[in-house]
Amino acid sequence: MRAAVIGGGINGIMSAWALAQNKLDVDLFERGRLMGATSSASTKLLHGGLRYLEQGHFKLVRESLRERQWWMMEAPHLTKRLQIKIPVYEDDRRSAWMIRCGLTLYEWLAGQASLGSWQRCSLQEVMRSPDDLRTKGLRAVFAFYDGQMDDCALGLWAAEKAVAAGVRIHTDTAVDALSQDGSVQVAGQWHRYDWVVNVAGPWARHLLDISGIPARHDLDLVRGSHILLDCPSESAFLLQAPQDDRVCFVLPYQGKTLVGTTEVRQQLSDPICCSSEEMNYLLELYRHYFPSKEAKVCGVFSGLRPLVRSHRDPNKAGREYATERSQRLISVFGGKWTTSRTLGLKVAEVVASA
Repeated sequence: MRAAVIGGGINGIMSAWALAQNKLDVDLFERGRLMGATSSASTKLLHGGLRYLEQGHFKLVRESLRERQWWMMEAPHLTKRLQIKIPVYEDDRRSAWMIRCGLTLYEWLAGQASLGSWQRCSLQEVMRSPDDLRTKGLRAVFAFYDGQMDDCALGLWAAEKAVAAGVRIHTDTAVDALSQDGSVQVAGQWHRYDWVVNVAGPWARHLLDISGIPARHDLDLVRGSHILLDCPSESAFLLQAPQDDRVCFVLPYQGKTLVGTTEVRQQLSDPICCSSEEMNYLLELYRHYFPSKEAKVCGVFSGLRPLVRSHRDPNKAGREYATERSQRLISVFGGKWTTSRTLGLKVAEVVASA
């Protein structure tokens, strides 16, 4: 059987790889370059998503933590264990006992895939460290472990594995339309397949709409922006934003400091770029926690994340994925970087069970 996969982000790559492993003849179409959009604009973490516990997404977190282990075992040269500190201040909405409960549950959900036990840090050691973390009002500091990666390099590694399994990748090749009978239109010509997998991320619903194909699922498009600062970071932090109830990361990354992410709803037609408001938001957060550090912005990047099951507050929207089959067409909505492998296996399962 022949299958066409539309989308060269991490979910498209992992879907194509899974189909090829199931002995399908697979073509992957990407309108630009592989890993050129959302999938290479992440926070560079392989993680369960500690904050999703607040929203009750226990199944998603558990799956993500298991998948974190898979990525780190299969590609140790592109991933590493990262200790992340969580400071708690007297005026924070999330108290020390809430953080302890969350970390305990996070570790329990990881089970045998745990990267190490969380711990409470000595305030004296924190104050003597070169991190220069703000100490006024500091009540506790916790530390836990997650995985860090180079998202683009890791995605291209997966693409190499997919090609080795037989996938043919067509970059700079836009799919203009698709049909429920298993056809895709490229450069004005229709090509027939046994299966078409629409896993175009933020553009998945748009592709269905322009093809006149109805869908039960819809997407909320949320821009996540990050800034890079020109100074190295000694430690990684998960911080409660002083401006609102969100959390953000401050991470060491390639000799610089990565700060992110924001969450701003936008339309598909809007530019996917960091606004001055987002940059100021992230700088304000960084300066709030590290007031003695001098740092300048030396880079910015943004990605457009497709979220399923709308919520008025994008910070409270989940990262689950959903698949929808219509005859010979399978469409994928949503998804999280860390769980892209299980998403691909789900797509292959839908094909195999048809």
